[in-house]
Amino acid sequence: MAEPTKNEERQKSRDLGALRQLWPFLRPYRALLTAAILALIVTAVVSLALPLAVRRVVDGFETSAEGLLDSYFLAALAIAALFALGSGTRYYLVTRLGERVVADIRKAVFDRVIGMSPSFYERIMTGEVLSRITTDTTLLLSVIGSSISIALRNLLILIGGLVLMMLTSAKLTGLVLLIVPAVIVPIIVLGRRLRKLSRENQDWIAASSGNASEALTSVQAVQAFTNEGVSRRRFADVTEESFNSAKRRVATRAAMTVIIIALVFSGIVGVLWVGARDVRADLMSVGELVQFVIYAIMVAGGVAALSEIWGELQRAAGATERLVELLNTEDSVKDPASPRALPGRAEGRIEFDEVTFSYPARPGQTALHGISVTIQPGETVALVGPSGAGKSTIMQLLLRFYDPTSGVIRLDGTDLRDMARDDFRRAIALVPQDPVIFADTARENIRFGRPGASDEEVQAAARAAAAHDFLSDLPDGYDTYVGERGVMLSGGQKQRIAIARAILRDAPVLLLDEATSALDAESERAVQQAVERLSADRTTLIVAHRLATVKKADRILVFEAGRIVAEGTHAELVAEGGLYARLAQLQFTEGLAAE
Repeated sequence: MAEPTKNEERQKSRDLGALRQLWPFLRPYRALLTAAILALIVTAVVSLALPLAVRRVVDGFETSAEGLLDSYFLAALAIAALFALGSGTRYYLVTRLGERVVADIRKAVFDRVIGMSPSFYERIMTGEVLSRITTDTTLLLSVIGSSISIALRNLLILIGGLVLMMLTSAKLTGLVLLIVPAVIVPIIVLGRRLRKLSRENQDWIAASSGNASEALTSVQAVQAFTNEGVSRRRFADVTEESFNSAKRRVATRAAMTVIIIALVFSGIVGVLWVGARDVRADLMSVGELVQFVIYAIMVAGGVAALSEIWGELQRAAGATERLVELLNTEDSVKDPASPRALPGRAEGRIEFDEVTFSYPARPGQTALHGISVTIQPGETVALVGPSGAGKSTIMQLLLRFYDPTSGVIRLDGTDLRDMARDDFRRAIALVPQDPVIFADTARENIRFGRPGASDEEVQAAARAAAAHDFLSDLPDGYDTYVGERGVMLSGGQKQRIAIARAILRDAPVLLLDEATSALDAESERAVQQAVERLSADRTTLIVAHRLATVKKADRILVFEAGRIVAEGTHAELVAEGGLYARLAQLQFTEGLAAE
């Protein structure tokens, strides 16, 4: 199986420089960062002072001054207490900083992706976006809240320890430094491979999350077509690849750790052997040798810690790039720098002027060809035609989910591209063919249309949408939790909640995309009456095949292959013959016979 994201935009340099991109998130907390760094420096300096105290204690055994020996022990205890306090303070400050920064990054990424146009989600799976928001930010939390501070502390100890080793014994320090090149080479060589494997592992984790998300959000379809086994195998394959990638990464990191620690401590043993001979020759005291040994161990521990943390920092660099990639993604649909505002409440005049459009995922296939039509305020227009003729595309363009390839779409005479999307969308209420129901109560699902609406307004909208009776019969009435994607509701009940949501929105433009297709005859009649009342003073676009809806429209636009091929009332179009008459005969007449 190929790597999940093997494309050009993901093949970038994976170096620690990527971590610089975290600075905009750290900048607001400079005071906290400074305090954390000061605490880190204090603990590093105090830890470097401990071997000096130990040397005094060891050499103090050779003196008869009992009071002096006691003072050495007390000084050692004071240094240890200061080290403990500094370590606790550093942990608190650094961890708090990490939690704060990661929370800000999560919010920034979500704020970015929630406003992206649908074309963005044609290129990336929702599960992968969620993986970046969760897995990658969790990794950053570990690095910011722990690894970076440990790395800096060990770097200070490494540098300070080398300096103090030099002051203690230049000869022994020179021998130690001979080991350094042998340690640095595997860090560089294996570090590069580790960086590549870390990125690959993160990509497989994201692919696994995307696969699981897709299967679980469509679990009923999976079970209905008895595809559980196929879904399990697909998820198992991707998860196994993720495990294999992680295994290669862990093996490389383990090998690097073994090589470095073996080299470092082998060198230390050799240096100790030389030091022991110097003590016997009275070239240095026992205390000095003990001090040097402690510094050498601290330096070796610092090198070992840095080699381990290096891998974590490489993974964090990859995670940072993945998150920044989302933050810097250019949306194909953008708000203007100086948007024009709608003058008060929109009238609802809609104009399509020579609009041609192709979906970004299918640039060679034109969905609309030179559409020109004007819909007057308060007019009800039905869009009919075969599947794929471009009816729903009209609504997607009107909501500016996409921009036309050429031509202009205007609302009340203003080009949609000259307005902020969240401004003109407030003037539009949508009832999609596949209604979206959130994992919340029925009441809050209706209130989603206008978050500030009162309970009385929610119930009035539900009554108008013929939803009040079935909502009242639910276990907790309007406060019943309807489950993820409304799994507790039937298709018709979901549509009535979606219609109630649109009624509550009270917008001057109403878009109904097969809004009554899942309703029974009685509910449809009730909803149709509500729609008629609602559309009386609103501009209404209806995609529908039901005879009752189409017959009462002020105008019908007949679409075929992305073009308007006929226009008129129901009676006029039937009299003309052509596509509409054939559709009426096939769909509407049979509908009447069924009734």
